[in-house]
Order: sequence, then C-alpha cells, then structure tokens
Amino acid sequence: MTISKQQNGTTLEIALEGRLDTTTAPELEKELKQSMNSVEALILDFSKVEYISSAGLRVLLYAHRCLCNKGGMKVIHVNEIVNEVFEVTGFADMLTIE
Repeated sequence: MTISKQQNGTTLEIALEGRLDTTTAPELEKELKQSMNSVEALILDFSKVEYISSAGLRVLLYAHRCLCNKGGMKVIHVNEIVNEVFEVTGFADMLTIE
C-alpha cells in the first residue's frame, strides 16, 4: 500500500493506494498516530483502495474516535467493493462517506 499525506492547516488529507488489510493497516495506523495531535480534520481518499479488511476498519474506527469531537473525518471516492464492506459492517452509518 502507498500512503500520500498532505496537510493544509489543521486538515490532513491522506490518499491510499492498494489494499488496506492486516499487512498494511499498521502502516496507516502509525501515520495517523504521528499526525493526530496536530490535526482537527481528516480526509481519506480511497479512490485507489482495492480492498479493506477488518484490520483496516479498526484503523478507521481509531481515527474516527480521535476526531469525532474535533473537525471530524470523511472518506472520499470509495469504490463499490469497499462501500459494500462499509454497508455490511455498519461503518456506512458511522462514517461520512462522499
């Protein structure tokens, strides 16, 4: 998985490419933990995410909890496969998905 970060003030945008699974989720979690204190809002660009596993969902839940009392988090450009995972797991009701 490739992670690209861009911070604009207190908003962090992260673009992911590849699979967000057991192997790659710790990498994203590490990036988020390093950035969470300096951001109030997070935008995750999923336009190139092919797949997400429960490990990836756990990282999203962590980020959501960290930012729910700040500026929030949104996931953009989600494909049908990942969106179906969000629907089945209930994450579609919890996350802001555009």
